[in-house]
Amino acid sequence: AAMWRVLAAAVVPARALLRTPPARRAASLAVSPTASPADERLETRVAGLRPGQPVTLRAVATDDHGCLFHSCAHYRADSRGELHLGTDASHGGDYTGVEPMGLFWSLAPAAMEKPYQRLVPSDTGAPMKVEVLVHQGHSPRGSMPGPVVAKAEVQRLFRAPGVRRIRLKEGVVRGSLFLPPGDGPFPGVIDMYGDEGGLIEVRSSLLATRGFAALALPYFDFEDLPRVMKELKLEYFEEAARFLQRHPKVKGPGVGVIGTGKGAELALSMITFLPEVVAAVSVSGCSSNTIADLHYGKMTLPGLRFDMKKVSVSDSGVFDIFEALDDPAKPANSRSVIPIEKAEGHFLLVVGEADRMWKSSLYAELAIKRLRQHGKENFKLLSYPGAGHRIDPPSTPFCQVAMDRVLGVPVRGGGESKAHAHAQEHSWGKIQEFLHLHLG
Repeated sequence: AAMWRVLAAAVVPARALLRTPPARRAASLAVSPTASPADERLETRVAGLRPGQPVTLRAVATDDHGCLFHSCAHYRADSRGELHLGTDASHGGDYTGVEPMGLFWSLAPAAMEKPYQRLVPSDTGAPMKVEVLVHQGHSPRGSMPGPVVAKAEVQRLFRAPGVRRIRLKEGVVRGSLFLPPGDGPFPGVIDMYGDEGGLIEVRSSLLATRGFAALALPYFDFEDLPRVMKELKLEYFEEAARFLQRHPKVKGPGVGVIGTGKGAELALSMITFLPEVVAAVSVSGCSSNTIADLHYGKMTLPGLRFDMKKVSVSDSGVFDIFEALDDPAKPANSRSVIPIEKAEGHFLLVVGEADRMWKSSLYAELAIKRLRQHGKENFKLLSYPGAGHRIDPPSTPFCQVAMDRVLGVPVRGGGESKAHAHAQEHSWGKIQEFLHLHLG
């Protein structure tokens, strides 16, 4: 009997050991690659969670001025206690569905920051650092998130190693020339933004990262250029095109141009009047000259004007200028139309169908109608339902309303975040294909 008591005493601890759950491994987060071009898709995986565990993923970044941006999304771990943002759907937060880069394109100013700010670096030489965090439970945006169970940091590069940035003072031309590593020659592209003025280098540095010699070209409110955009001379843009065309690192015989907003409309004028320009990408542009008169020799294209009486302001103080531009289709405004049928080169028109800055879809239709009336088919249209005005490179945070630098007020750019993000990713590949096709 004593022997059986000894055996029983030994069995009880053994059973207790069997009932003790194995120690859980800690949650881990892997975002790869940890340093990559800012237009490249990342892979985000979480492991070591409980099966079905609810978690909130957050991304946090600061801009050049220290303004804090963040985003969040709600996920549930799968039966293995894992998550993969490439295949698993967000159930709430700033976006829903399977969105591998949703945490990045939904970055927005934190509650304590001024609203309507864009997360766009002014220094493309420094990587943007983004911290990704995994929190316990589902926490709504603006509330205090649960405890952090895993985190990782990634660096988004706007300029690949080896890309050279050369500040330009060539005659009257100003800007920054970005050259890819290597001997070249490379296809040459001039890059311009809209009526916010100044020098914007983000797209140019990414184009150079992708193998283009890219000239970021300001045309007012920079160094000794005019402070305001009262009138423009096409000779300035002609000098820039000739400089780029003749550069020893640039392939010939012609160069390309890409522009957004007012820059897009200038791109249309450049390919129309300047033989050096053989390919033009118009992102949310107008088919007529706007705002400032454009002179070239003895020719003048008057600028269509904005009627401020047609601007509406919401209760929250957001300006909607969608109806304010003069109608380019009116016979009275025919002198402002850019005669694009004279162009020998090729056009790529990129528009968001939910653009609220102005009627870029209509303007693209007018441009195509004009080309076809003259027997031309030298164009391609990319039209995106749900996309807003400023269609930038992939993963650029969506900004439905942005502070207008000239007016100093928030202005609606339109669009819906997910559709706009998809438009940015798709159009970026198509823009590069178009430029390679026509520039070599």
